[in-house]
Amino acid sequence: MAKVSAIEKNKKKKRLVNKFAKKRGELKAIIKNRDLPIEERFKAQLALAEMPRNGAKNRLRNRCSVSGRPRGNYRKLGVSRIALRELGSKGLIPGLVKSSW
Repeated sequence: MAKVSAIEKNKKKKRLVNKFAKKRGELKAIIKNRDLPIEERFKAQLALAEMPRNGAKNRLRNRCSVSGRPRGNYRKLGVSRIALRELGSKGLIPGLVKSSW
């Protein structure tokens, strides 16, 4: 089990990402638009720099929804490899069969 503080920190980052996603997208579009004057693009760049860093999507960490484990996650299922094995053995994941020979 991961530390509760690490899990809560990641949840806070997710809330910030959702809160600032639209504004960050608009500012990035202005910055990338070469047709606009350089002064306007520079102002947008400064405004983007003033926003909280944890509002950036790439600062999120993929964590297991069951245990909070930060490594070995399957994106499609949202669980770690260990939780996947446990849930699969119990038959809680449809279509997953643990093989044995």
